[in-house]
Amino acid sequence: MKAVQMIGAGQPLELHEIPVPAIGERDILVRVRAAGICHSDVHYRAGRSPVRPLPMTLGHEVAGVIEQIGEHVTSVRVGDRVCLHYNITCGDCYYCSTGNEQFCPQVLMLGHYTSGGYAEYIAVPARNAITLPDEIPFEQGATLMCASATAFHALRKSRLKAGETAAIIGVGGLGMSAIQLAKAFGALDVFAVDINPEKLQLAAHYGAIPIHARQTNPVAEIRKPTNGRGVDVAIELIGLPQTMQQTVRCLSVLGRAVIAGIGDRPLEIDTYRELLGNEAEIIGSNDHLLQELPVLVEMARRKVLDTSRIVTRVVPLDADAINQTLDALEQFSSDVRTVIVP
Repeated sequence: MKAVQMIGAGQPLELHEIPVPAIGERDILVRVRAAGICHSDVHYRAGRSPVRPLPMTLGHEVAGVIEQIGEHVTSVRVGDRVCLHYNITCGDCYYCSTGNEQFCPQVLMLGHYTSGGYAEYIAVPARNAITLPDEIPFEQGATLMCASATAFHALRKSRLKAGETAAIIGVGGLGMSAIQLAKAFGALDVFAVDINPEKLQLAAHYGAIPIHARQTNPVAEIRKPTNGRGVDVAIELIGLPQTMQQTVRCLSVLGRAVIAGIGDRPLEIDTYRELLGNEAEIIGSNDHLLQELPVLVEMARRKVLDTSRIVTRVVPLDADAINQTLDALEQFSSDVRTVIVP
């Protein structure tokens, strides 16, 4: 089968012919119908987040059709449409048994520590398969598995309550889902902060108050309509020191900042004025949980979460096209989500 693989840090991805993966008795073989290109893949290719072993087939946002099942699999059938939870875990340790499987000592993330979806086929444990309703196209189902799921988990970590206000810092694929989910959680106002006019226009379509961070001070703009109070919850989805600081500084008293963007530079804050004095909270958000995904997919099926505008571009399983997309993401391109369709 064809697979686009990472060969080394800082090098372009390459297209290779590799064997179709074999499956175990509790595994499934999925023919990939869509694989999202995530900003995390930019960090992987650059070497900022090490990938092992190499070569590695990238891709952790995956949807497709089951082609084969192991002899002990009863939860799904051949021909089922599925999207895939990207963390493969042991299922038995303390963290797995308490529903926090992203901390499993044996966790293997698709496209990071085990073969991902930039390929024609992928093998995973059957428990990682989430039924994808017919109403949701494969391209949109793939993006639910990271872009939407990570936003959903971050909002759950924030404890956002009905009647509160929220700010979403960075409105790419994750941010567009975060805006809609914050509204679904009951946020009265949702501010969307970005530097891209096209993304801000789409954010406004989803009911957010757009703030262009290159044209104005986003913290001041968020505080204006709240009478200087700030927001109850702010979600950071970029991973830059500046945007992380803005996330903290736009909080109200007792506000909660959730940092979900991947970055390799520290966050510096005035601990008294920005944290202790207001009893504000800074919360880390890491991945998402398997138990969250069926609810998220059902929200998408019911159109509570609209993913129809999040996939803005489709490319083939081609190394040049994928590398060009990653290059553009490195520069924070206007595309909300690009999806590979093998």
